[in-house]
Amino acid sequence: MSHQLEPCEDRRLRLLLTAAEDSTEYKTAATHVESCLNCQTRLGALAADVQEWSEARELLTTNGDDLQIEQELRDRPRRLSEDDRTSDDDRSAAFNSAVVRQLLSPPSHPEMLGRLGRYEIERLIGAGGMGVVFKGFDTELNRPVAIKALAPHLAGSGAARQRFAREARAAAAIVHEHVVAIHDVESEQDPPFLVMQYVAGHSLQARIDRDGPLSICEILRIARQTASALAAAHEQGLVHRDVKPANILLEHQVDRALLTDFGLARASDDASLTRSGHLPGTPHYMSPEQARGEAVDPRSDLFSLGSVLYAMCAGRPPFRAESSLGVLRRITDSEPRPLREINPQVPTWLCRLVEKLHAKHPGDRFQSASQVAELLQCCLAHVQHPESHALPESLLESGDRDHAAKARTRVTSFAVIASTLVLTGLGALAVFLPRWHSSPADDHNAGPSPRTVQSESSTSGASVVETPAPPAADVSTQWDDEVDAALDRVEESIQQLDGESRQLFDVSSRNSIEP
Repeated sequence: MSHQLEPCEDRRLRLLLTAAEDSTEYKTAATHVESCLNCQTRLGALAADVQEWSEARELLTTNGDDLQIEQELRDRPRRLSEDDRTSDDDRSAAFNSAVVRQLLSPPSHPEMLGRLGRYEIERLIGAGGMGVVFKGFDTELNRPVAIKALAPHLAGSGAARQRFAREARAAAAIVHEHVVAIHDVESEQDPPFLVMQYVAGHSLQARIDRDGPLSICEILRIARQTASALAAAHEQGLVHRDVKPANILLEHQVDRALLTDFGLARASDDASLTRSGHLPGTPHYMSPEQARGEAVDPRSDLFSLGSVLYAMCAGRPPFRAESSLGVLRRITDSEPRPLREINPQVPTWLCRLVEKLHAKHPGDRFQSASQVAELLQCCLAHVQHPESHALPESLLESGDRDHAAKARTRVTSFAVIASTLVLTGLGALAVFLPRWHSSPADDHNAGPSPRTVQSESSTSGASVVETPAPPAADVSTQWDDEVDAALDRVEESIQQLDGESRQLFDVSSRNSIEP
């Protein structure tokens, strides 16, 4: 006879650990344990010993701070693209909640995550190879800030601390409306951190990941603002060296882009740049000279800006491969796929601009960021108001230039004709105006009216007087009618010429934009 298991017997409890969940024995044991405190305690002892439960409790126990960190990581809108990924060890270290706790002091407010110096930490924004970024609150100046702290596994490295301090100094030296401002630097703290302007928004990379290719106006606006930010950095003798969509922030409800993360910026005359044995920067947006480990100058950032423009137009980077080495080889040795094959909506002149920025040799690119910013501003004005702003001639091919020149000549000719008609009309009015405006006093002083003639007959001696002309009571009305009619004819001619000139200008603009 089979032995009947008692409800609190260990063998029945072990069924919860080993039996299939849909079996009758498992369901019977589970029903019993739900209402038996003794079996609940005993089940824990059967599952693991005291030491194992202690280690699990230390690992898995979460407080409100840990839950908030984990929730922030789950809810991060930015999808890590291939160019943003670090090694598994770096990523696990960056996102481990225990590591985050090591960076922060206990909070002074229960709703805060922790504290760094005088700054209350509200939440985690993101993490990268160098450290983590928090949203904080400056308790002294009463304003939100972004705080970038060096990761603990790097804080013990003197080289990493120096590089982190260099980032702060480089960014603080640039004061520009399209560069994220640095408010404070704490390089002697443990961990070192810098305090930046908090930008309520998202990165350009997140925008591209979410929406794909952007509109032409948005592309030109973001690129122009980024180019002006680079111009400000280059004026300080700095090369950003890591221009990419993830480092361009877009403010919510404000049409403003801000360039951030000068962590790889160095003085353009830094001779140690090519001797470090380290290839900094994001592979997908590097310049060819940077990919080869050669010395770089501001034109390297312009190549990267061209790659950012390409990504905004195509929804992906221009150079892609299975490995970082493959990406670098494509950057140095091959051309990206033509933009119009990916997105036919991209105008030809914008493709030419990107191609010039993507020139393999720096001397074949634009030579300054300020020049690119000015060019992009002209392009944006043309897209927004094509009837009054022509495209820069440097972006037009020879055939387009000839067509645009002919169109401008015809528009000028129409303008001359219209001006001539206006002047002719005004001249006619000038002739008729004194005649119609002669006063009665002037007529009296001038002698008899032309219509009143008094003569003496030589034969009969009779006096013959012609009937006087009727008084000019309607002269003013007659003048107004004739002048109004003349002005109407002139205005009608001008409007007709203006319409034809606008049509010619529109045709010229469309022909210069279309392939």
